[in-house]
Amino acid sequence: MSKVNFAALKLRPETLAGLNAFRRRHADLVKAHNDLLEQSTTVDFAHYRNILSNKKVVDDAEAAFKAFKPATYNLTEQLRVIDQQEAKAVAAAEKTALKINAEMKELKELLVNIETARPVDQLTVDDVAKAYPELDKIVEKMVRRGQWYLPGYYEKFGEFAVGF
Repeated sequence: MSKVNFAALKLRPETLAGLNAFRRRHADLVKAHNDLLEQSTTVDFAHYRNILSNKKVVDDAEAAFKAFKPATYNLTEQLRVIDQQEAKAVAAAEKTALKINAEMKELKELLVNIETARPVDQLTVDDVAKAYPELDKIVEKMVRRGQWYLPGYYEKFGEFAVGF
């Protein structure tokens, strides 16, 4: 697996703080684990027999220690589930990245259109018809019906009359 450059992701400060806390905890656990591996794992039962007056307790502890067999667990199923979840998360992240990239492209195109657009007062009817070809069809349909006003226009904007 490759390292992830979290600084390049431009994450929120609280997310970065959480990641840094997780890294610190991980580093502390690795250090503690390595310290435990360096410690001696043998028990000197002869030393305890010399110190304690009850030798039977030491004999029972030694027998229990020698009879101890650590439990083994089959973790393949859990690891398989984790790998599946990781694959799903990576797929979802890639899908989200593609979606965001597409939205960014659209927004950049929109920004260019806005920056290069003419002011509204300089537009002509032909410009509007060219930008919205479906508008011509709507107007033709309204004229055929004899419909000379837009529904809801007067309710929204009121009656506009120029006095002569």
